[in-house]
Order: sequence, then structure tokens, then C-alpha cells
Amino acid sequence: MHARMPTPQARIASDFNRDSTAAEVIRGHDLHGKTVIVTGGSAGIGLETTRVLASAGARVIVPARDVQKATAAVGKLATVEPMELTDPASVAAFADRFLKAGTPLDLLINNAGIMANPLTRVARNIESQFGTNHVGHFELTVRLWPALKKAEAPRIVALTSVGHRRSPVDFDDWNFERRPYDRWMAYGQSKSANALFAIGANARGVKAFSVHPGGILTGLGKFMTPEETEALISRARNMMKTVEQGAATSVWAAVSRQLDGLGGVYCEDCNIATPVPADSQETRGIRPWAMDPSLAERLWTLSEQITGLAIA
Repeated sequence: MHARMPTPQARIASDFNRDSTAAEVIRGHDLHGKTVIVTGGSAGIGLETTRVLASAGARVIVPARDVQKATAAVGKLATVEPMELTDPASVAAFADRFLKAGTPLDLLINNAGIMANPLTRVARNIESQFGTNHVGHFELTVRLWPALKKAEAPRIVALTSVGHRRSPVDFDDWNFERRPYDRWMAYGQSKSANALFAIGANARGVKAFSVHPGGILTGLGKFMTPEETEALISRARNMMKTVEQGAATSVWAAVSRQLDGLGGVYCEDCNIATPVPADSQETRGIRPWAMDPSLAERLWTLSEQITGLAIA
């Protein structure tokens, strides 16, 4: 059904690297006349992504649960619209408003996420990390698909993480109904889903990239104990980045002309990441289960079943 093969998961001669900032990446790009949606665009890496894309002239829309708080954070950089990612009716309302305006959507940056929280369930009784990080974004993307297809060269950027190494998508029990809940495995599964989602979206005709931003201390870590935070920092010293560096790969995947004609790949450090073995202990690279097109199709089918949504 989907003959388009993903781009080889192999490094290219990128103009940028792990130390590059989003502001450096955007230099020379003119985004006037372009419309961008950034979920989670009012805090952390998302806010820096919003700031940098707006600085290049893009019209940025930030969907947010707390409109007042998000508006205070983004100021005049972006338009804030109400949307709760885990509420299907709220996602539908946001997408309907956007589609009614008739505007092409040039860039969709699925940046919002939660990490390692205690077991909570959201709409449809879905485990919240899978529900927020993957299902909500799947729902938003499919609903916005007509606007993406209207754009001249649309791109989707899905924020994933090297945390995908903690767990593939468990298709037998993705919702933790039979196995005990492990918050880190749940996070890893949702991040593997983000990488597979980009492959699936790319196969359906919109260029899509998944992005590991690097280790950045943001509000995402609010459920971590001080000990966990300390352990993470010591283990990941070689990959810790500033927020400005963390947003660089998102912006690179969104605008880089070096990625024209490419898609369906997992990126890190402003480059396409290198595949590593399943048992690799490295805090970089992509594991086999996050780059498998057949698993991407399986996830897409599951996501259609969960949401009742498909691309027309």
C-alpha cells in the first residue's frame, strides 16, 4: 500500500552538529508566509523552537491547555489557541478551527510530552504517556492532514528521545493492562512510538522526521526524584545540552534544505542518527525497533483503531 521507502538511516554531511543552537540553524532561512504549529510551544525546548521560527518570520500557533499561562510565556511570538492533547474533542475542535480558516500548514512540530509520571489514564482509558506523547499527536496530525497536504513542501517533526532504548512498543500490552506499570518503560515505549509515527506519516506522503533533542533539564523532568535527576546527569554528561542546543535538531529537521527529498528518519545532533544494536548501552543512536517500517505500519493500524481516525 505504501511503497515509499524511508530514507536510509545514515549520517549525512550536515552543516551543523551537537553544539549548534537553533538560532544558528535558522540563519539564512526566510519563513515569512509560512504557518507553523508547535505543541508544547510555550515552555522548554518548545518555547525556544517557537521563538526561533518566529524570528525567521513564521506565523506560529501554539495549542495549549492553559491559554493564559502559555500567552504569558510566548508574548507576541505566537498565537495561543486552546487545546488539550489528551482530549479527543479538544483536539478535534482545534483542528476544525484551523481547517476552517483554509490556511496551508507548512510545519507541524509535535513537541509536547510528559515523562516518567506515575500511572494515570486519559481519555479512552489510555496510559497517559502513550496517550499524550503518541495518541494525541497522531490524532492532531491526522485531523490536520488536509492542511498539511495544501502546503507546498510540508514537514512534520516528531519529538522522540534516546529514551526509546528503554522499550519498544509492546503491541501485546501497550496499555499496561496485564503487565505491571513501569513508568520508564512506558516512557520508552511512547518515544519508540514517536519514531515509528514519523516513518508512518512519511510513507503517507508528508515528509516527517523524528528528533532526539539531547539531554536537557526542562520541566519534563518534574516527576523525577532528585536522585534520578543526579543519576541521569552523571550518566549523560556527554549529551547534556542547553535549551538553545536542544531545539536545534527540531529546527534543523523543520527547515534544513539538506533534508529536501529525505524523510522517515530519526535525527539527533543536527544529523540523521546512526543505527545501533538493540542491546547497545550508548546514549545515542537509534535501536532497531524504532526504525522498522513494518512496526511503523503496525503502530499506524493500532492508532487508527484507538482513535477511529484515518487519512482520507
